[in-house]
Amino acid sequence: MSSDNTYVNIAAYKFVTLDDTVERRAAFRAVCEELGLKGTILLSPEGINLFLSGRRGAIDRFLAWLRADARFAGIEVKESCSDCQPFNRMLVRLKREIITMKHPLIRPEQGRAPAVAPATLKRWLDQGHDDDGRPVVMMDTRNAFEVDVGSFDHTVDYRISKFSEFPDAVARNREALAGKTVVTFCTGGIRCEKAAIHMQNIGFDSVYQLDGGILKYFEEVGGAHYHGECFVFDQRTALNPQLEATATAQCFGCRAVVTAAEQSSPYYVPGESCPKCRKAVREDVRK
Repeated sequence: MSSDNTYVNIAAYKFVTLDDTVERRAAFRAVCEELGLKGTILLSPEGINLFLSGRRGAIDRFLAWLRADARFAGIEVKESCSDCQPFNRMLVRLKREIITMKHPLIRPEQGRAPAVAPATLKRWLDQGHDDDGRPVVMMDTRNAFEVDVGSFDHTVDYRISKFSEFPDAVARNREALAGKTVVTFCTGGIRCEKAAIHMQNIGFDSVYQLDGGILKYFEEVGGAHYHGECFVFDQRTALNPQLEATATAQCFGCRAVVTAAEQSSPYYVPGESCPKCRKAVREDVRK
């Protein structure tokens, strides 16, 4: 629940053909500035991806304005609240893809991969198999540093450093997934949607995406079968299953994730450096 003193933080995306991104960029910027919103909106020919924060009334007015455009009428939103504004500024950017995979033939607008609802996924994980009796494999499509902050239990993690590495990684490990139901997941749903479509395209016969990603899972069923926190790309750094900001931080110097324990180190200087910076410097010296 939000109050007049809290910020409402929303994450949303939709794959939909946009041929007027330049014109829409100016309109989005004007509306967000008028409403006092901060965050990032990505526009591309394949759709929209947004992370915004503002007061309850402003967020509601923005969503009403957005959904008045028929192309965005059905956009689904993940929501959390915070005491502070987690973004410094408002950006509206034009991109070739709203999430870069470098596989232009993947067009989610033309047909999604099957999606599994959070409550159904929890039931599958509780019972150890899907409704057809197949073992369920959770596949994290996020970057390695995000996975290290928290993930589902026993997840497949390919240690990728950028999403465009995912297709090669899954191709190399295809045999290990034979006969199993794969559930791809990510923070809010956008990466795992593309990942699931790609896997269908290359012949996987039982693959789903977690509908709404980790954030929707937290919102609807909590942290069952999940360990740790969920990394988010704003000043909160990470959220717990109650969708609350945690003590986890991100180093200003090297951008590494810094746990609460690491923040007690004398080498952690907020806004400057962290123990991982020092380790990297020492390793460079040894070379």
